[in-house]
Amino acid sequence: MNKVIKSFALSVLLLSFSSCDVLNSAAETYLETSSTGEGTKSLTNQEVISGLKEALTIGIQNAVDVTSVTNGFLENSEIKIPFPESAEAMKQKAIDWGLESQVDKVVTTLNRAAEDAAKEATPIFIEAIKNMTVQDGFAILNGGEGAATEFLRKNTSEELIVVFAPKVQNSIEKVKLTQYWEPVAKRYNQAMIFTGGEKVDTDLNRYVTEQAIDGLFTMVAKEENEIRQDPAARVTDLLSRVFGSK
Repeated sequence: MNKVIKSFALSVLLLSFSSCDVLNSAAETYLETSSTGEGTKSLTNQEVISGLKEALTIGIQNAVDVTSVTNGFLENSEIKIPFPESAEAMKQKAIDWGLESQVDKVVTTLNRAAEDAAKEATPIFIEAIKNMTVQDGFAILNGGEGAATEFLRKNTSEELIVVFAPKVQNSIEKVKLTQYWEPVAKRYNQAMIFTGGEKVDTDLNRYVTEQAIDGLFTMVAKEENEIRQDPAARVTDLLSRVFGSK
């Protein structure tokens, strides 16, 4: 009876998946092996979830690997951290004052800080994956593109901020970001005293922390969608069984 219930539940689940989704193939493979006994070994619910966890772990490691190296943020147009939008007026003034090289250094060092902080993300993500329940896993399977990333965002964002903030601060100090930012910001703020314009915040810690985390999630989502769509992303025996097409 339990076997019949599982097969019926997954039949309903499959109807909501897109036909091109590799995760759809995972559920189909499970249904086929469970109902017919074909294949070397029937997949259980737990094996399907284990395969999903393994896929997410690989995807996360790939995302962290590409963001935590030199130029991982700076030379990636998808996640490159720009000069703070709130300080755009200051940026233009700085260029007018002949400080364009300082502006460029600010952008470079913003991204260097993010690259350095990204190294801290892996254990936080891995812990969230370890705590994933079967219910969480099938919700991700059924959720389509971005569902796994949203699961991680919901379960890791607060901890990432706590861990990233001091790391970003240390990174800012290490790459001497304030050496390039503060002279420009202070000069601009002094000018605003006479013009009545809005001053800029000289503390970049929050800005870099938020941008670094957003960029990391962007790359995690990219990895997730590749796992869902690309058969070549199945790089282990378990992934081949769980995510393999019929």
